[in-house]
Amino acid sequence: MSAEAHAAMVAAVAPYIDTSISKTVNVPADYPYADFQGLYLQAWQAGLKGLATYRPNSVLGSVLSVDAPAAPTTATAATTAQPALLQPVGVNDGANQRLRLDRLPAPVLASLRWPSRPDLPGGNPAWSYLIQHPHGDFSLFVGELPAEAGPGLGLFAQNLPFEVWVNGAEQPRGIGALAKTLSMDMRAHDAAWLRLKLDALATVAEERAFEMPFPPAGEKRLFPGVVAATAAVIRWRCEQLGALQEGGPTPVLDAMFSKDEPRTGTAGTLAWAVDVDNHATGESFTVTLKEVALPTPEGGTVNRPCAIGFSGNYPRALDGLARLLSLDMRVMDPAWIGMKLRKLLNVGEPLGHFMAPVPGERRQQTWPSTVAYIARLVIHRHAMLGVLDEHGFPVQAMGILAAPLAKPEAASGEASAGTAIAAPVNLATMAGKACPECGNHTLIHKDGCEFCTACGFVGQCG
Repeated sequence: MSAEAHAAMVAAVAPYIDTSISKTVNVPADYPYADFQGLYLQAWQAGLKGLATYRPNSVLGSVLSVDAPAAPTTATAATTAQPALLQPVGVNDGANQRLRLDRLPAPVLASLRWPSRPDLPGGNPAWSYLIQHPHGDFSLFVGELPAEAGPGLGLFAQNLPFEVWVNGAEQPRGIGALAKTLSMDMRAHDAAWLRLKLDALATVAEERAFEMPFPPAGEKRLFPGVVAATAAVIRWRCEQLGALQEGGPTPVLDAMFSKDEPRTGTAGTLAWAVDVDNHATGESFTVTLKEVALPTPEGGTVNRPCAIGFSGNYPRALDGLARLLSLDMRVMDPAWIGMKLRKLLNVGEPLGHFMAPVPGERRQQTWPSTVAYIARLVIHRHAMLGVLDEHGFPVQAMGILAAPLAKPEAASGEASAGTAIAAPVNLATMAGKACPECGNHTLIHKDGCEFCTACGFVGQCG
């Protein structure tokens, strides 16, 4: 039946009803809006007292639906499945929507040679280079270990790069945090993953391009910004050591649900944004997380951040950090992004500490840096979605990277090598309607008001 036919049916029986009629016109998700945009006017002209329309969408679901029978799966199909692909967003899905993923990729069993920086009582060699940019110079160091120092390193004939850091008073703000998270990628047993990270940094543009001497002969090369120049030097050293050669295992890369940032149609997609004000440094900007809906093994969906970006007055080196974290978010196992974010919680900088609200609480505290506060905000959003807890540990491990065993109060510290037990999480979520804040179906009535047991959202009466 068309939407107009629904209204006509109510108009036909209304003269014989002495009280009222409750009528909802259910239309399919792909029903053109132009075909029912005049329905309320038609109902008023027919003398009806009330009428409602409902068109389902991916977040709110549907009142009436008929699911197609599931296709039988075979063992062969399960073992040869390719990594999942994102479905495009339809223009008629409504404004309250997220991108969707149709299936899960196969999990990986191991991805890191070392869960954290290896304990080296005797020290280790490091290669250094002077990065010369328009606002000053700073030193770049690439720490190395002999190939036989780690397991499964038969591909490497020379030293293996396992960390990168910077030093110097003229280093751009945020470049140290970028080096810290890139160090964890160097410890992954996945050369293709490290190449992907360096590729992402190669095109980070800043206020102006500049020329810089490049190893080994010091010839001048033009770079779009200091992040791109730093990444190019790191790539050169890694290539010199043979750490980026083709071949070998790609456990992290295979675990991504999308290499590229998920793209929306003209209808857009949901995103979460929060303002950051660091009065100590004069920064005022907005952090935005784009989100995607992923399927769960139980047949439901879970919302996950898939990209992060900044707008406003912020250190431009954070654009490079945003590209790295966006790739980390698209690794299916949430333990991966949880590990990266926890490592950033203790990043400090001289005169960069500031007072700001604690996410999810009505109090303030001092944060060691803008980067540390951003990490806490992103962890909080993952906790709102039920992906991580407030300490940055996964609610449900997936096998790509086991959550290290640690007490919640020590969550921001280094985890010991070899631990493989997920931290216990005590959740008290209750099933209900879809929450307009986090999208989970955990919205209940509490004390006469709507309350989300997943993220704490309170309705208008609160």
